[in-house]
Amino acid sequence: MDVFKNRLTEAMRLRGIRASELSLRTGLSKARISQYVNGKFLPKSDAILLMAEVLGVSELWLMGKSADMEPPAPDTLSCPENISPLRLRRFPVLGEIACGLPVLAVEDPDCGYVTAADTHADFCLTAKGDSMIGARIFDGDEVFIQRTDVVENGEIAAVVVDGEATLKRVYFYPTEGKLVLTAENPAYAPLIFSGHELESIHILGRAVAFQSKLT
Repeated sequence: MDVFKNRLTEAMRLRGIRASELSLRTGLSKARISQYVNGKFLPKSDAILLMAEVLGVSELWLMGKSADMEPPAPDTLSCPENISPLRLRRFPVLGEIACGLPVLAVEDPDCGYVTAADTHADFCLTAKGDSMIGARIFDGDEVFIQRTDVVENGEIAAVVVDGEATLKRVYFYPTEGKLVLTAENPAYAPLIFSGHELESIHILGRAVAFQSKLT
């Protein structure tokens, strides 16, 4: 553990990156970074990969192995044109979101999912149910959300209804004062709101990406 702590602090010093910046760029909480820097906790491999990527050092070196500090140069000659290097970033988890009936989304700041760093999202939600299968979003998929309270008609959004969250396509008709949330599964009827019912609706953000696990 001491070897990792020493190499982490050395890399941060050489790169001029403070703990707060490392937290922001990796998506790991400040408390976690503090534990790593102070040698109180040894991170898992995915967290090590994120920190190594941000610090520009070899993952093996950061883990305390006998390896060069600098990461190996990519072999561009043998890499096919349709393959790109993957930069990773951790997104905080807000909780489960219903693809069917709404369920409560609870923030979990100490957890997170990892996806490509160029995904323009602020947090992610775990899909639950089958109402969005027409959009290829299945039960258990991680849906990455870009925070906004306004979306275009037809966009998939995370929407809070009476304190519970659901994932649906959003359609708003201002002249009629009507909001319609539609599923991507014909088994589910649209959710229609108007008048004072609109006061209970809040858009958390638009869905910008999702990832599934192959089984």
